Amino acid sequence: MEFTSSGQLTVRITPDDVGKRVSVRRTDEAGLPGAKFTDTVGVLTSWKDGVLSITRRSGESVHIDASTLVAGKVVPAAPARRRGPAATFDELSRVTARAWQPVESERLGAWQLRAAGGFTRRANSVLPLGDPGMPLDAALERVREWYAERGLPAYVQTATGAKGTQELLAAELERRGWALEVTAEVWTGALAPVGDLDADVSLVRLDRSCDAGWLARYQRFTERGPHVLKVLGSGPSVWFASVPGAGNAPAAIGRCVVDGRWAGFMAVEVAPEYRRQGLATAVMAALARRALDEGASAAWLQVEADNGSARALYRPLGFAAHHSYHHFRSA
Repeated sequence: MEFTSSGQLTVRITPDDVGKRVSVRRTDEAGLPGAKFTDTVGVLTSWKDGVLSITRRSGESVHIDASTLVAGKVVPAAPARRRGPAATFDELSRVTARAWQPVESERLGAWQLRAAGGFTRRANSVLPLGDPGMPLDAALERVREWYAERGLPAYVQTATGAKGTQELLAAELERRGWALEVTAEVWTGALAPVGDLDADVSLVRLDRSCDAGWLARYQRFTERGPHVLKVLGSGPSVWFASVPGAGNAPAAIGRCVVDGRWAGFMAVEVAPEYRRQGLATAVMAALARRALDEGASAAWLQVEADNGSARALYRPLGFAAHHSYHHFRSA
């Protein structure tokens, strides 16, 4: 917090700082003696009619009455990780998009409208990496029309929590009544420690395509069709891992997309009866070793906010959150 020469807290932000990352302190109740303080850090997305809106790293919007402020200042963007791969949001957003491509897409300025028959929000949402080339309301109307033509709900994918992310756009969608449905995080880490895991990789079979057995284990596979296979098979260099099980479906599966220095891990799943046997670790290690052979050195993966088991698996491997992303659905 900022202090004056007399040691008093002071507010050093104004409405001109909208769009910047700020740190503020407020009283829980304005003007009352003994009131408790609450600190908030995030991007200032608006300051209107005496109310500040700040979007935290998680994507949560906090609304603060300006009369309750006791201190505030502009702060630098969230610091880069001291260990592991450095990456900008722009680089990582494009890498993750190439690993999960739609069946069809159309450009709207710097936005990409994506559709894949409704198979996953990631492949059926707008990727807004820049200016749509028209006013926001006109762009959103075009988005609604484009998805309606395909019998799909309109989604926009936004990101928060890193330098260059889209807090302002997320706030504008929220103000227009778009509903936040899903929040997840992109985690990054060094690839070599994953490949060095002490795991029996001889159990793991690697293939360039997924067969019926792999699909039977994949939890998101609720429908059949060429659009599903096209999304799963998309990416610069795609590998599917499987560990044989007693039945038709594998005991464990995984998917990895190698793209330059990056290896992205997805769909790492283990059948309930085979859990706690190290199979997820074996799948990760086998895919990582193949990615290392192809020249990759960094890794990324996506974790939903409520997936505690995945977080418990990935955190000891050196992965940490880079940014959060969210899917907003049109009202």
